[in-house]
Amino acid sequence: MLQLPPEFIQSISCCAGFDEQSFCEAHQLSSPTSIRLNPFKPANFKFTLNQEVSWNNKGFYLKERPSFTHDILFQAGCYYVQEAGSMFIEHALKSCVDFNESVLALDVCASPGGKSTLLNALINRESVIVANEVVKQRAEVLAQNLAKWGTSNVIVTNNDPSAFSEMHQVFDVMLVDAPCSGSGLFRKQHDALDEWSLDNVNLCSQRQKRILSDVIGSLKQGGILVYSTCSYSQQENEDIADWLVTEFGLESISLPIEASWGIVETTSPHKHAVGYRFYPDKTLSEGFFCSVFKKPGIEDSFHSVRKSKHETFSALKPKEKEVFNHFINDLQQHSILKFKDDYLLTNSMALDFINKHTHLYLKKVGTNIGSLIKQDVLPHQDLAWSIHRSDSVQHIDCTEDQALHFLKKELQQIEGEKGWNLMSYQGYGLGWIKHLGNRINNYLPNEFRILK
Repeated sequence: MLQLPPEFIQSISCCAGFDEQSFCEAHQLSSPTSIRLNPFKPANFKFTLNQEVSWNNKGFYLKERPSFTHDILFQAGCYYVQEAGSMFIEHALKSCVDFNESVLALDVCASPGGKSTLLNALINRESVIVANEVVKQRAEVLAQNLAKWGTSNVIVTNNDPSAFSEMHQVFDVMLVDAPCSGSGLFRKQHDALDEWSLDNVNLCSQRQKRILSDVIGSLKQGGILVYSTCSYSQQENEDIADWLVTEFGLESISLPIEASWGIVETTSPHKHAVGYRFYPDKTLSEGFFCSVFKKPGIEDSFHSVRKSKHETFSALKPKEKEVFNHFINDLQQHSILKFKDDYLLTNSMALDFINKHTHLYLKKVGTNIGSLIKQDVLPHQDLAWSIHRSDSVQHIDCTEDQALHFLKKELQQIEGEKGWNLMSYQGYGLGWIKHLGNRINNYLPNEFRILK
């Protein structure tokens, strides 16, 4: 039986919508399992999409938690496993952002990539999301998950939020899913109970203010900020929302919600801001908090930025791009950049951004197509997952058993044409092999190998 610390219960007892008895009872139940479908990769799933998440039409609950590791469609990036409460970010953004327009978005604390993939599904092809993560290993996971999502209008950076403090009015949309005390995940992650304390709550609150102070100047006038945590504590939620209004003059935005969703609308202590709380006894979700703001001023719709004198990246010439015609659909609608030996597929907004802000450490830019050896393309794993990859690329569509053996790097032979072959399942890429006739070479990177 899960025992919640009395000090924790007392600390949130005055929070709007809190009911101690039903809250504690809900923590004795199993956490719901929810996934969000990739709209760019519609697929036929072997599990039942049991019930739609009320505030997200791509979100679904599953009756039971399958082995996602062994699900080929999960490995192909056809969906993302995400808490239902976090999916509310999509409803929040769609309520106050016109995604028909081109936008430059920043996800400040982006790993492992749930909210970045969600935002990426909303923006158009000309737009860009910059997904940042300060911890190197977590930034690698973020880059992998965004590569698996399949789009090329992404940039992954590995920087402390302070790196954005010297950027002035750059982003149209900003997400700050701030590091927090994690009390909203107690039911799902019991070890989080051992790390919780009032001191840690206060420490997290100070860290959240530092992060927001560092990045707020890079949000454009008229831009939208979404702040969220997986904490129940007022110090990390409503107090921060109040502070954003009083310290930076942001305007709080009220969102349309339905009573049947069970979401609790709250007001901050000084009545400056509106927030939205998710409790497990009221919603089919773990704990979550979200508040949305607009930066005062007239929105700047001009997105082209002045290039730096010394460009780190440059677009290829038309003749150079012809080499990749066989590999990429609608090649003329993209920019291809060369970085060291790699060729990267992205768009003009991304190219402008990385050449303007050369102080950022870049972990990933767009989709890595691969490298060239005597005008022959050595394809990269990113290209296998890409939604922009051409259908004319030589491929082998696998059975489930063949796909699993490939992902375990146990596949020794398979029928196919000699040369490079994309291994795919239901038409979605998994990785590359080189068929040598009597045997194959598996080029799946070891970090993606299924070991179980």
